[in-house]
Amino acid sequence: MSNHYRNREESPAAFICQHCKRTVLNNQPGTRHRNHCPWCLWSRHLDNIAGDRKAACYGNMEPISIWVKPDGEWSLVHRCQSCKCVHLNRIAGDDNEMLLLSLAAKPLANPPFPLEYLIKAS
Repeated sequence: MSNHYRNREESPAAFICQHCKRTVLNNQPGTRHRNHCPWCLWSRHLDNIAGDRKAACYGNMEPISIWVKPDGEWSLVHRCQSCKCVHLNRIAGDDNEMLLLSLAAKPLANPPFPLEYLIKAS
């Protein structure tokens, strides 16, 4: 199985996650241009535009946050560890729900100000 591929026609039925080394199937719900792992949510820098497979970097992309689109659909926010590029990836039906919720809650668990300020303000 190839670890990276250049276009949709060459996309394998599965790939090996470069982060957790698990086999990832491409035929799951919400996976038209899948390049992230459903277990660890890490991705590969494969695309410049979703599905084009034209990125030259191939760096590992860390899941850093969740973005909720205006229609309520969730997307993963990934940052490439090589070139620092940030991309959005639609979540897939088999993504790890606990990791998704953990990413969504991260800003609340670590606010940019001391929580004591909230107590003083009330």
